[in-house]
Amino acid sequence: MKTIPLEQWVFTQVGGGKGTQIDEYLPAFGSTTVHVELLKAKRIPDPFLGLNEHDVQWVGESDWIFKQSFVVSENDLRYANIDLVFEGLDTFAAITLNGKEILKTSNQFVGYRAGAKQHLKSGENELVIYFTSAFEKGRDVEKQHGKLNLWNGDSSRLHVRKAQYNYGWDWGPILMTTGPWKPVYLEMYHNRISDLYIKNDVSRDLAVNMTVEMTFFEKSPGQASLILKASDGAIVASNSNIRMDNGHAQVTFSFKPGELQLWYPVGYGAQPLYTVEADITGEDGKLLDSKIQRIGFRRTIIVQEKLIDQPGLSFFFEINNIPIFAGGSNWIPGDSFHAHRMNPERYRAWLKLSVDGNQNMIRVWGGGIYEADVFYDICDELGILVWQDFMFGCGQYPAYDSFLASVVEEAEYNVKRLRSHPSLCIFAGNNEDYQVAESMNLELDYSDETSDFRKTNFPARYIYERTLPEIVGRLSNIFYHRSSPYSGQGKPSTDRTLGDLHQWNVWHGSQEPWTKWDILAGRFVSEFGMEGYPNMRTVDYWLGGETKERFPQSRTNNSHNKADGFERRLELYLVENFKHSFEMERYAYATQIMQAECLASAYRLWRRNWAGKGKEYTAGALVWYLNDCWPTTRQVCIWSIADYFLRPKPSYFAIARELRPYTVGITRKEITTFVDERSAAKFTIDTVFEVWATNSTLTAKDVTLEFSNHDIHDPEFNDGWSKTVTLAPNSSTEVFKGSVNALQQRTTKSQVPKTIIASARLRDEDGTVLARYSNWPEPYKFIDFPKDVGFKIEISSDGESVTLSSKRPVKGIVLDVEGEDVKWSDQAIDLIPGDNQLVHAIGLKGRSVHARYLEHDA
Repeated sequence: MKTIPLEQWVFTQVGGGKGTQIDEYLPAFGSTTVHVELLKAKRIPDPFLGLNEHDVQWVGESDWIFKQSFVVSENDLRYANIDLVFEGLDTFAAITLNGKEILKTSNQFVGYRAGAKQHLKSGENELVIYFTSAFEKGRDVEKQHGKLNLWNGDSSRLHVRKAQYNYGWDWGPILMTTGPWKPVYLEMYHNRISDLYIKNDVSRDLAVNMTVEMTFFEKSPGQASLILKASDGAIVASNSNIRMDNGHAQVTFSFKPGELQLWYPVGYGAQPLYTVEADITGEDGKLLDSKIQRIGFRRTIIVQEKLIDQPGLSFFFEINNIPIFAGGSNWIPGDSFHAHRMNPERYRAWLKLSVDGNQNMIRVWGGGIYEADVFYDICDELGILVWQDFMFGCGQYPAYDSFLASVVEEAEYNVKRLRSHPSLCIFAGNNEDYQVAESMNLELDYSDETSDFRKTNFPARYIYERTLPEIVGRLSNIFYHRSSPYSGQGKPSTDRTLGDLHQWNVWHGSQEPWTKWDILAGRFVSEFGMEGYPNMRTVDYWLGGETKERFPQSRTNNSHNKADGFERRLELYLVENFKHSFEMERYAYATQIMQAECLASAYRLWRRNWAGKGKEYTAGALVWYLNDCWPTTRQVCIWSIADYFLRPKPSYFAIARELRPYTVGITRKEITTFVDERSAAKFTIDTVFEVWATNSTLTAKDVTLEFSNHDIHDPEFNDGWSKTVTLAPNSSTEVFKGSVNALQQRTTKSQVPKTIIASARLRDEDGTVLARYSNWPEPYKFIDFPKDVGFKIEISSDGESVTLSSKRPVKGIVLDVEGEDVKWSDQAIDLIPGDNQLVHAIGLKGRSVHARYLEHDA
């Protein structure tokens, strides 16, 4: 086989216009899209800056031509088959080769292959791709088939198999990309392996049965061979005498328990990866084609069983017989101009950030793209479980014949492409489409499991309940889930006792206080979130030097936040919890701490619900979301926990603390008891604390729990106790419930309690602090913070770490420096007297550090 990459393009705007003049062609290279090349040529302003997004909308409503010339030799033409391969075209494209139309495309998510030999000639050949505006084409299709309901973006997107976020979302811009967004090449061969399916069945006793199915392009004489290699190159199994003459072959290898190393999620074991090498040779013994597929062996099931003392069923992932608490993030496309900017290095940086934050799962959200192969390769290597949505998001999608045919092609293509990754543990049919149907009272009878559904006003149910499960079941052994969220058992998607849940009653919905996360729990919370500003360096970047716009309510900042009602909702949560300023730095800090406190609270309380066998009341929490697609808008105040430039926000560190192997948590609740049922004036108020700890390791752990109380206004006051506790493996353990001496019983609401901070630490046998947490009275706006807390920052002798100390409790410390950014090991830190904390600071280089904490700058 021979491959010739086709990378040297020229492109033009059809009919000329703002991008190019008539018949003017600009150079372009490789996998790309129009916006990227126009930016290089300085034909458009950067849509990531200021208000420029609005000035480039014409790009997505224009037609574009990409073309190139390439040379084919006489020797090349001797191959029996020559194909043009397009790994991805965005989106509606007509392809001509030497003036002959060879292919039309209408789906961004599918790779295409077209026979080209009969149209090629020795010497120079011309390839032309005519891209029709996906936006205008979508409007035409919508006019033909009807307007449908949705959340976010233009309704025409529902008819177009293109990345839905390109149409704009409540966190991202409208940037309608077009172009050859994935590689294009000529492939020359006499025969080839057209499909390689490696199916691994791992039994309950962890024996492995591996079946390899090979499909060949042509039925021809010759033979195929298979080799299974370990990561060190050692041959584990092989078969070198496989017949090819019927166009298909199947080989099975069986291994007893322990003969192969199994793949585990990060934190639960290693991630050994094997390779399958497949070769085919002709009768003359010459190599015709070869494929290498990297695989891992693991047993993955979704457990849905009855629970102890609670209704409904569990919903948790079990890997190699180990129940897993899935703590992680949602993932949106990493860039609005994905093809050009999301290279392997950037993928790895993002996913490494996830693992460094103690996360073990990532959900590829259904309004973006099926990610590049390298994304899943890195997840395999790092041990990140992947929840994969199909690309349907927040809409009443159609199911007419041509649309359905495109969906089938898309699903088959991507299931085949992704199925061998050990990290991939679930396919979900869509994102929130059942919620759209529920909210709009569409025809949705959850008890109906037999209808066709295409004649209803929720026709996509046919896709999610008939088409996709059939394809996933036929082509893989990956678990299929109808939607995210989806409850099953005839219940709506908001049911908190079944399936997975998107818990948006904090921020969206009923806009509950985040202190209610414990009663807002679900069996698996696959979305929840809170907004918060990024690093001020990122804010200043998107402002583009416009200092007059450097205030929270500026036109530029407003333009860069796409969520409906964001100002009201942001201010609701700020004013409920904080005394805050509208000065830019202070305002940004307040939102950062708000986001950190909110999200950490969710992980802390839901991880408590992972309480052992039969008590898997909450089995996962995936925050909305890890990354971002542009350095503005929702970066102004966005749900991401790290900004476009991979700068972690304080919330990232707060979540990382709650996902450590060992954690400790505290709640305080005021219990009012009336003396009798006739009186409303006679009562007592008791403050009750509850303390628990978690252990994600698979062995019990003996620790010392230190519990102390601190009066923020009396540095001499200190009250507490310690005791030895055994933490149960892979679960939470309740360790204390009761009152404390520092907070006396009250008999009237006019008695203002002392500002007591309750602190807990877990110490290992050698005295190492394994976990710490401080519980402060909420809301924080009622606290009278002292002006002098004795806070100090001491820089280490090597200039690469700092030690934080204080004489009084300090809340929400965020560190920063002037000039070049620093990679901090922790942020959003609470500090208790006598518990100094060391923070590593890569790149500090001995520079002076300043800190901001609640109601104070240092």
